[in-house]
Amino acid sequence: MLEADNLECVRGERRLFAGLSFTLEGGELLYLQGRNGAGKTSLLRMLIGLLPPEAGEIRWQGEAIHRQADAFRAELCYLGHLNAIKEELTPLENLLASAHLAGESLSEDDALDALEQVGLAGREDLACKYLSQGQKRRVSLARLVKEQRALWVLDEPFVALDVAAVDWLAGLISAHLQRGGLAVMTTHQPVAIPAGTVRELRIG
Repeated sequence: MLEADNLECVRGERRLFAGLSFTLEGGELLYLQGRNGAGKTSLLRMLIGLLPPEAGEIRWQGEAIHRQADAFRAELCYLGHLNAIKEELTPLENLLASAHLAGESLSEDDALDALEQVGLAGREDLACKYLSQGQKRRVSLARLVKEQRALWVLDEPFVALDVAAVDWLAGLISAHLQRGGLAVMTTHQPVAIPAGTVRELRIG
């Protein structure tokens, strides 16, 4: 269970939001909405422990996340709006390196299977600098194929994807919710998530 209790966010001299609270249970997705600059990404950064709230508290399984940082990170998968890949590395190398940095066990066969699922079969050994923006996004999203962590925090995951890839990712998120996982997501695209419970929270 993820809880946000009376959160306040101030950036510079501007208060982006205050009094923000929600509770998210297993099998639920929270869809954050709001205009650009309303504080959606700032809230995501709070939820993953990168930005302390001006006021309020974030709890995971009933305990404040700053009191259980290692245990919380072990349950967290964060995908930012930037791809977070190294252009000089291949999709396969990026995926294996990402798993290693996260302390996860990922075999080369599993990595190749993930890249095939995201539509990159045949491009596994091509440096990412030669890929299109949509293909680079798929490299980043391939992390989610084998991801078993309970909480997914996704910032604009559908950006640069074609219709088929959007449908594939929506199905992957649905499968995560069906396993009892939780997800928090921002997106400017209206995307139907076919399984789980989808809740909306508008900021600003």
